[in-house]
Amino acid sequence: MKKLSYQTKSILLGFLVIGMVLPFTASAKKIKFMPSSVVPAAKGYVKVKTDNNNNHVIKLEIRDLADIERLQSENISYVVWMETDQGRTENLGQLNSSSGFLSKQMKASLETVSSYTPTKIFVTAEEFVNAQSPGDRVIMTTDRF
Repeated sequence: MKKLSYQTKSILLGFLVIGMVLPFTASAKKIKFMPSSVVPAAKGYVKVKTDNNNNHVIKLEIRDLADIERLQSENISYVVWMETDQGRTENLGQLNSSSGFLSKQMKASLETVSSYTPTKIFVTAEEFVNAQSPGDRVIMTTDRF
């Protein structure tokens, strides 16, 4: 049996590493939220990737989001919604928010899985966490993707 040279082994190892990493990065989309007129300081993004079961893993990160109490309304929570490729609107859940130990910067996040393909993600202020349809108070939204 013929031995492979060091250079050939390095090239083969490089292709192997690329082949293992590429499937995880190629399918992930990172979509930024548009600037908010309700909470102008808030910035964030959504990452969407497809898992091995063809489900969509949706991860949302927002920073500098105001406390819900500061919106001067009856609303008690920020709720994340998804428009699907089938024209449906789905409640993805409540944003989990916190401030850092050494910083007063508010951070909010949500990670969930859906069998539906998302086409747009948006956040509303709601009176009920388990609302069946989004209210009028849209806090942040992405463009269609």
